[in-house]
Amino acid sequence: MDNKISFRVWGRQALFTDPVTKIGGEKFSYQVPTYEAIKGILKSIYWKPTLIWHIDRIRVVKPIRTQSKSTKPRQWESLKGNHHTLAIYTFLQDVEYQVEAHFTWNENWEELAPDRIAGKHIAIARRMLERGGRQDIFLGTRDCQGYVEPCEFRSGEGFYDGIDNLDFGLMFHSFGYPEETGKPELVGRFWQAKMEYGVIEFPSVNDTTGRLKSRFIRKMQPEKPFKRGENLKAVENEAQELGL
Repeated sequence: MDNKISFRVWGRQALFTDPVTKIGGEKFSYQVPTYEAIKGILKSIYWKPTLIWHIDRIRVVKPIRTQSKSTKPRQWESLKGNHHTLAIYTFLQDVEYQVEAHFTWNENWEELAPDRIAGKHIAIARRMLERGGRQDIFLGTRDCQGYVEPCEFRSGEGFYDGIDNLDFGLMFHSFGYPEETGKPELVGRFWQAKMEYGVIEFPSVNDTTGRLKSRFIRKMQPEKPFKRGENLKAVENEAQELGL
């Protein structure tokens, strides 16, 4: 099945928030993107509930640099009136990554089985990538605008190509939503992240090697509001409209 895609993503700044630093309102970016953040970028390029994107690996092209900025977080008005609060956010500066990913069918949406036409989906995804994405691209947060274009993975020179190993410690990986896992719960996934010669290879969400650690967050029921032909356009019709 032709289901692979590779692209370049870059931007002036990024904020892949370490959840530990959210306590007290401050935000500090991880040194590299999380699996969930890259998946969000892919879903902004192209997504339908018929499929699930899986991130295979990313390549860090530019050196990791950070910059701290003071910002005024949005807050609700209290009974005591407005309070002026400042927080420090630490962003990554001038980032660029290469991404390699693929999709599989979401087996929990049997009602969308007629929409499983791999050639149409990947053709639309590549066309949307050429156009810079179907939706706006954000690098971890809406404050950080990103840009995408097709590329061949490992093309060009990267800052970390000659460094055999960099460890980033325990990092958030992704969320497991009931619409994708088939279980009535929300889970968080974590892993010991490392980079070898500029490339980070993510463990699969179906990892059986023990690299991925899951933690229950709360009960959650799946939502399935999409119906093909009603509020979900058939993939063959969408491809035809694009001339594919």
